[in-house]
Amino acid sequence: MIADLFEANLRWAAAKSRGDPEYFRRLAAQQSPEYLWIGCSDSRVPANEIVGLDPGELFVHRNVANLAPPQDANFLSVLQFAVEVLGVKHVIVCGHYGCGGVRAALSGERHGLIDHWLQPVRSLSWRHARELDAILDMDARVNDLCERNVLAQVADVAANPFVQDAWRRGQALSVHGWIYSIQDGLLRDLETSVHGPRDAAALLGAGVPRGRVRKRRAP
Repeated sequence: MIADLFEANLRWAAAKSRGDPEYFRRLAAQQSPEYLWIGCSDSRVPANEIVGLDPGELFVHRNVANLAPPQDANFLSVLQFAVEVLGVKHVIVCGHYGCGGVRAALSGERHGLIDHWLQPVRSLSWRHARELDAILDMDARVNDLCERNVLAQVADVAANPFVQDAWRRGQALSVHGWIYSIQDGLLRDLETSVHGPRDAAALLGAGVPRGRVRKRRAP
């Protein structure tokens, strides 16, 4: 099976070169994406493909449940590099409906080391226990928490010192919250974009603007 991957790579590289002989030469020359994508590790959510961008056009960071934890050196390194070196103009936090990490956090069961990583999602579920418990269908409850988690991560990114410093320098930078449905392949805008310190202060002061996304449900 591993050999199959190398053979598939040869076919892919050959097809790319036939269609565009300069493709790899251009790609090797520079990396200048305008977007940082913070998404879930789920293999069914290929960031570049679902937004129709080529390699080099989207800087991608993925982890279980698309978190933006301020204590995680991996995430912080990606964020700083994207903002300060690459100069991205948009940070997109994109979750997806039916997220296994969110489901695990909501289940109350023990899963090992991943429980520590998912603690922010579990804490979020506790803070909104009344609203979540009112949703009787488990899949719908998971999807509701998936949306809440995206919005919480947008707030964390907007509060991050690297982002705050970029705004202080006058750098054009926006943070967006989206969610993806594996069932139909469509992205949904959760309408929580932050474009500067004033937006961030309003968002962080008011808490997660849950009312903006109540009408949006998974298909």
